[in-house]
Amino acid sequence: MKIGIVGNYGNDNNGDEAILLSLISQITSTFNVPSDVITVFSNNPKQTAKRYQVMSAPLYYKKGNAVKTFGATYLQNKKIVKTFDLLIIGGGGILMDLYKREAPLYGSYAMMAKNSGVPYVIYGCGAGPLSSELGKWFIRYMGKHAESISVRDPESAELLKSVGVQKSVEVIGDPAFSLKRERKATADRPLKVGITAVPYYHAGYWPESKEDIYQQYIEGMARNLDELAAKHPVEITFFATKFPQDADVTKDIQSLMKEAQKTTVIDRNLLPVDLLQISAEQDIVIGTRLHSLILATCTATPVIAVCYHHKVTDFMKLADLSEVAIPIGEMHKADDHFSKAFDSLAADWNNTCTKTAKLSASLYEKAMKGTKQFTDAIKKTNKNSI
Repeated sequence: MKIGIVGNYGNDNNGDEAILLSLISQITSTFNVPSDVITVFSNNPKQTAKRYQVMSAPLYYKKGNAVKTFGATYLQNKKIVKTFDLLIIGGGGILMDLYKREAPLYGSYAMMAKNSGVPYVIYGCGAGPLSSELGKWFIRYMGKHAESISVRDPESAELLKSVGVQKSVEVIGDPAFSLKRERKATADRPLKVGITAVPYYHAGYWPESKEDIYQQYIEGMARNLDELAAKHPVEITFFATKFPQDADVTKDIQSLMKEAQKTTVIDRNLLPVDLLQISAEQDIVIGTRLHSLILATCTATPVIAVCYHHKVTDFMKLADLSEVAIPIGEMHKADDHFSKAFDSLAADWNNTCTKTAKLSASLYEKAMKGTKQFTDAIKKTNKNSI
């Protein structure tokens, strides 16, 4: 048996690396196979192969422009794809055209699989934004020929339907919810607070740089954390799921804080197991990156969200936590966003912890049910049966 995985991997985004770790674990346990039957298409094949003990190949071959890159990638990687029993496209927020390349890139893998007679599934993805006609065409193509489609939230399912995907779309949550780590015992009130940030409109990272918006954002974060630290005896730990970009943002925020002495910045690249461990050590995680919220939930750690993207808003809605979801554009307009959300969770702390544990268990079960996509698709291939 040979299985391929394609997504946003090998890019030092450890939220996406958590998805990959979960997918590899699901595949090896579902089919009772070693990890080296898996090939991951990665931005950093050597790193991916070493880290996960899998086979790995370049995600794409850059050739000067998008058309040449598409052609070279198709010709090179179709040779690999045609050897698979199954191709998994996902998870992560890859069904979009915000950065222009995603829909054509991942759509090309759907073409490789279809033209090689290899079944493929779209698995646990997020969808949107989708604004270009080319992007929508590729997403429709991917959906039309997939054996099955699952997404991580209802909004993604609705968006796929709105752009013309006719196949049934199942909502299974994010694959990373299949990761678990036991949360350490806590005091009778929250004291340890973990923080993640994102380079919102920052030059060199965001598709469109707007320095004034970035400054408003980090100043708002600093003031809100100052208010929280002044009101409560908390220990604040900044950590990053995307390194070093997110760590740099947290340093910018820390430098603006009056209560900076109550904060610590973890200035290193944290692998998924590290992120789970750090999350398990917190009482509350205030997350901007989606996967900081997801991994905190995996450890049954209560969360507060700073919603920089609709996928964060969608997750908090799915988790019935919209009351502690703060739009990022509102951060600079008041200093008590965090303290109010913190007070809301702390008011009945035992109940908050119980509800979070139930949410964690529910999302884990839903994520694990998604593996039926793999077994159903494999049964339809004429290659080696399991």
